[in-house]
Amino acid sequence: MSAASAGTAAAPRTRPRTAVAAVISLAAALTLGGCSTPYVEEKPELKVSGAFMPQPVGDMAAGFLTIGNSGTGPDKLTSVTSPLSDDVQIHEVKDQKMKRVASFEIPANGELRLERGGNHLMFMDIKREPKQGDKVAVELHFERSGPITVDLPVEAASHNPAHH
Repeated sequence: MSAASAGTAAAPRTRPRTAVAAVISLAAALTLGGCSTPYVEEKPELKVSGAFMPQPVGDMAAGFLTIGNSGTGPDKLTSVTSPLSDDVQIHEVKDQKMKRVASFEIPANGELRLERGGNHLMFMDIKREPKQGDKVAVELHFERSGPITVDLPVEAASHNPAHH
């Protein structure tokens, strides 16, 4: 036996601590930061089209329009205001029954259609009866987006764009 092996044990080999620290730091960063793509905020991009109001008869009126959302995030129509009425409601139609709702969803890359025979805006106790050719201003309010002001052209009481 040699002297080195007989009486003394060889000193253990040590790895550079900086390499181990670098691996631990990288693992922690991946765990905390996630391994996914960078965060991209989902934003709605709203545009209104096809807006109109049939000429009302009496003290109520209806409004119809389409809100398109070309954005990456959803939104909700939460309320509508107008100088024509102090009470503009959002109505849903299910099973041929109309009821007031608090909001309507507008999906990302989708649309909300408010149309005859379906969901619509309802102007209660209107202050005046607008005539065909007039325009009625409305302001649409959303959960995430800023308000959008739209003029609803007043059309003939029987106007239905689905039949044109």
